[in-house]
Parts: sequence; structure tokens; C-alpha cells
Amino acid sequence: MTALICGSFAYDIIMTFDDQFKRHLLPDQLHKLNVSFLVSNMKKQFGGCAGNIAYNLNLLGQKCIPMGTVGQDFSDYANWMDHCGIARDFVVQLSDTYTAQAYITTDSDGNQITMFHPGAMNFSHQNQVNQASDVSIGIVSPDGRQGMIDHSQQFASSGIPFIFDPGQGMPMFGKNELDAFIEQATWITLNDYEFELLQEKTGKNLSQIVDQVEALIVTLGGEGSRIYSKSKTIEIPSVKPSQISDPTGCGDAYRAGLIFGLTHQMDWETTGRIASLMGSIKIEHHGTQNHSYDFQSFADRFKKQFNYSI
Repeated sequence: MTALICGSFAYDIIMTFDDQFKRHLLPDQLHKLNVSFLVSNMKKQFGGCAGNIAYNLNLLGQKCIPMGTVGQDFSDYANWMDHCGIARDFVVQLSDTYTAQAYITTDSDGNQITMFHPGAMNFSHQNQVNQASDVSIGIVSPDGRQGMIDHSQQFASSGIPFIFDPGQGMPMFGKNELDAFIEQATWITLNDYEFELLQEKTGKNLSQIVDQVEALIVTLGGEGSRIYSKSKTIEIPSVKPSQISDPTGCGDAYRAGLIFGLTHQMDWETTGRIASLMGSIKIEHHGTQNHSYDFQSFADRFKKQFNYSI
């Protein structure tokens, strides 16, 4: 089964602040905020939701097709994708804009402040789902606003089951658009904050959302994740990482695990645990695409962690 990964490609400029943001923010002065954080290190990494999800699926040997729009500065990223063996057939390069850029600063508590320039991502609607053939499953991850709307409609009209993953793109949409996404999607995945925001914006409660999809997956950070289907709620445990290096991209790794389990028709208990382990491994490494393993080493670690084989 081939997965079509619709979403962003971006350069992540990742920085570490060796202190707590909250110690430098005065609650009664936020209306005239003027603050600077001295960061101890900075690295430029390959990122973006489509790029990260495809990278993680590729580690497990899962066939996938990332789809997105990039800018004139994409050559280094393109070389990296070629090195990794990740397809670029539907990664469209535009000559008059930059690839999306994310400036991410993480403090000692794991809190993050991100500044994001979408660049070429705003033109993601130039790609269409039907341009890719033999697609059996898809995901609409954070991307240009119109691209997310169009790709969701195109998956639904083509009868291709897909995950709706609004992520940081949630603020771009109002009630009507979110209602449409819920109606069109086969599965929805969000973190706990995004889930609260989705309920607030749509006026729908948990049971009303679950009634419209095959499953709703909500990640809970260090508390694991929860998968709601119409028949049951499944608690997925978190996997304690050997070290906490960088949380950036953990959610994308988790979503890759969901796609892997779905494409292999695994049950939700196993699918969720694959996703949880993939997210944990990502946290152990700085950046979003610097971890590495093959399927067998991942399977060995899965068995050691959960006491059964995938």
C-alpha cells in the first residue's frame, strides 16, 4: 500500500534556551512585550510535516509519496531526500519564493516558541491528489490553507481514506471548514490542546466527533495517547526515551507510526504503540531527521518494550 503525504517542507532553525521562558515574561507587561532569549546553540535542519513523516516511514521501508511545494533554496534538502531514497516526484519547486522556514526555540522545560514563514507552502494547492497513482491511504498534514482544503476534498471525492492532521494549521480554519474536514476525513489526529481547540471552534463534543470518523487519536505528551473509536477507547502508553534531546518533530514521527499501522491493517493497540515508540526515538535525537534505524532494529526494540512482536 502506498501512502500519499500531503504537507509542508521546511527548514527548521532549531535553538536551545538554557532557562525557562516563564522566568523572563512578566504577566502584567505582556501588552508591551520586548524580550530577547540568548540561545546556547543553533542548527539548521530539514523539516516540515510532509518531509518528516516521509522520512520516518522510509526508515521502516514503507512506500510513501510526499507532496508539497518548495522554494528556490531547496537544493540541499533535495540532495538529502535523494540520499535517503525518498521520492520527489510531487515535490514542486517554485523559483520566486523561499522554502518554508521555522525558527524554533526550546527552553529547559521543553516549552517551545516558534516563528514560521510559510513561503512556498502557500502554493501547495497547485498540487492535486489525483496526480499520484496507486495511492491507498493519505494524510492531510499542516500545509498551505487552500492546499489543506483542496487535498481533503480530493481524497474524499477519490474514495481514498485519509488522516486529517491540522496541527499548527488549526488557527487558519473556522467552524465551517473544520466541520467539512471532520466529515471528509477517515481518521483525525491531534494533540490534547488542538483537540480542545477543535471542540471549541466546531461546538462538537468528543462523542459527536467520534461518531463521524473511524477513529480519533489524541496525543497526551508524556502521558501517552488515547485512541477513540465508536466501540472503545484505547489507552496507549508513552515510551520513556533514553534521553530527551529535542521534542521537535515528535508528532510527525508518531503520525508516521499511525500510517504504518493502518497500511499494514494492524489493530489500534499495536498501531498506537508503534507510533508511540517512533515518537520516543525521535525525542532522543536533535532535529527532526537525524535518527536512524531499519525495520528489524525497530521491531527488536518494540518487542523489548511491549513484550510482543509486530
